[in-house]
Amino acid sequence: MATYAIGDIQGCLEPLEKLLKKIRFNADKDKLWLAGDMVHRGPDSLGTLRFLYQHRHQITAVLGNHDLHLLGIAHGAKRLTDKEHDLAEVLRAKDADILLGWLQDQPLMVHKKVADKYFSMVHAGIPPIWSMSKALELAGEVHRALRDPSMTKAYFYGMYGNEPHLWSDHLIGVERLRSITNYFTRMRFCKADGTLDLVTKQGPLAAHHDYKPWFSFKERKTRDDRIIFGHWAALEGEAHTKNVYALDTGCVWGGYLTAMRLEDETFFCTDCAF
Repeated sequence: MATYAIGDIQGCLEPLEKLLKKIRFNADKDKLWLAGDMVHRGPDSLGTLRFLYQHRHQITAVLGNHDLHLLGIAHGAKRLTDKEHDLAEVLRAKDADILLGWLQDQPLMVHKKVADKYFSMVHAGIPPIWSMSKALELAGEVHRALRDPSMTKAYFYGMYGNEPHLWSDHLIGVERLRSITNYFTRMRFCKADGTLDLVTKQGPLAAHHDYKPWFSFKERKTRDDRIIFGHWAALEGEAHTKNVYALDTGCVWGGYLTAMRLEDETFFCTDCAF
């Protein structure tokens, strides 16, 4: 049995199938970890969701910002744009309720032991001010909101926005849930105190004064933990930080789809030229 963590698929089903063939994925015994952004912008979000649902018992996934955006549209918090044909196809599908129900049931973070080593997986990152236990606790708050029908509508209607830029334990309600969501699914750059820059999307050299990639702070509370993440294609799969594994290699932009076998931390990739 092997466990493979895979970066942002974003509706690119054909490269996913090519990658699984390359690693000789065996659905009877192997497991897949997915680092979020399973849908949106690629050519086949519906086919991708159907494939993932078909293999749901082999999959451990976390939600990314694009996954949450699809769910936000489904709940009426946002309208489809003219360019979001792939998401419209999902929403029109006869099995949309089943697929979206499965997607909404996924967490923002997982923390599991694989081959005598603990790995954590999030979509964007964990801010330097949170310990692993704190991150798991806060991810759990959003997961409960996503699964509680009495909270779901308020969550999605309040999810969009860049404020607050800085975490506080005193945050409450939708502001608290939005802040947690932004850290887990949208963060790239922040300050040592956790202040977010949610605008800059280029590589590390684009950082503004006092901002760094979230994983670059020496005082980061999770510096001894193994963290798998996606989201940041501009890193080109290179975090240059011990125990931090960047798996978004820009498949939807014509780059690569990357997998890491957790047991021996071996990487595999396939090109995504369309």
